[in-house]
Amino acid sequence: MNLNRVHNVYFVGIGGIGMSALARYFNASNTHVAGYDRVQTDTTNSLQALGIDVNFEDSIDGIPVSFLDKEKTLIVYTPAIPKSHLQLEYFNANGYQVLKRSQVLGLITENTFCLAVAGTHGKTTTTSILGHLLNTCHVPLTAFLGGISENYNSNLILNGTEVSVVEADEFDRSFLTLSPDMACITSMDADHLDIYGEADELKRTFKDFSNRLKPNGKLFVKNGLPLEGITYGIEDDADYSVHNISIEQGTYIFDIKTPKTVLENLRFDLPGRHNLSNALIAMAMALEYGCSYDRLVSALASYKGVKRRFTYHIKTDNLVFIDDYAHHPEEINAVYQAVREMYGNKKVLAVFQPHLYTRTRDFIDGFAESLSQFDELILLDIYPARERPIEGVTSAWLLDKVTNMNKRLVSKEELLPAIHDCKAQIILTIGAGDIGEEVKRIKKEFSIAS
Repeated sequence: MNLNRVHNVYFVGIGGIGMSALARYFNASNTHVAGYDRVQTDTTNSLQALGIDVNFEDSIDGIPVSFLDKEKTLIVYTPAIPKSHLQLEYFNANGYQVLKRSQVLGLITENTFCLAVAGTHGKTTTTSILGHLLNTCHVPLTAFLGGISENYNSNLILNGTEVSVVEADEFDRSFLTLSPDMACITSMDADHLDIYGEADELKRTFKDFSNRLKPNGKLFVKNGLPLEGITYGIEDDADYSVHNISIEQGTYIFDIKTPKTVLENLRFDLPGRHNLSNALIAMAMALEYGCSYDRLVSALASYKGVKRRFTYHIKTDNLVFIDDYAHHPEEINAVYQAVREMYGNKKVLAVFQPHLYTRTRDFIDGFAESLSQFDELILLDIYPARERPIEGVTSAWLLDKVTNMNKRLVSKEELLPAIHDCKAQIILTIGAGDIGEEVKRIKKEFSIAS
């Protein structure tokens, strides 16, 4: 399909983070863009501010008339949208060109020099760092991010079309639509078992992704993963590795050993060894692409992060409030490590909203173990996203498995009083559902007290 001949693009699920990045891209290319989403959010508001028509009612009447011309209109949908969606059913039944988000991303990037970031954890932060590094080095690129970059206040970096930087999403095997020139795999922990059935099938699919590299392409893998490629790691013998780590006022200072030399005294502001690993692989890919060391050093030091990835909302001597997107046991462990590294033995309250019934069921013991580490725990009900309830899979079941006795299950209406009762020095909200909406209320409530 020739995207240059598309006049209109209509997004079913336009408010999703990946979908909205594509909407911004097409809008910047002077293509007419509109779409549907279930609820109004900051993301949909920002799209409307660009002149994009967004509707919130699943009806045919909500589709702008000009987008009903099937010869000129491309329909893009996200797998999070149910097949029974009225608008999507209409487009499928009436002969429109209908593509998944991942297919469109594959079409956009196939004629570019593509750098893809894959892995069950770390994709968004790594992609955001890599996009920032290349952009600061004046590489003519388009970077599609899975979160809102603090540096650009957007999930799209648009500075040319010769190079593309993308998240290679393993959900629904979406990353198999890509053919990158460079790719990295940050992790292969079991996840999305509702799609893959078993962890070994997920690993096989990552292997399939590695085989999608273009001829003479370069694959980077976290040291220890069962794949051949350029390795990277923290304080080990990988091809690219971080050494001599110290922390000064919340900033990492470290050296990077490359296959050719040692780069000294780099600075990076995001806390946590997992983020240091993300910075390392982004640096390795940028160096292999051909960026100069001097520019990369200053670019890395200027990187500010991604919203909802260890985002500070309150940071005073009396109280710290951090929000993070962590929704897998290994991600929660990484956040815990970062909090302890930065704040020692201060009292930490974790407020967690489980995401998906299937993920909660499949990793119930891992969630219980990771959440038991915090000084106190508040659980919210499971955020269902695209799923229907599963009998017996509840937050109460998870709470019962948590070994720390300083725990409670509350409704959203009870959340603020429950946080007050804890009298914690560090408040941490974690989860991939709509807990992000609670962050605004918590920040408002406790900004005055702090």
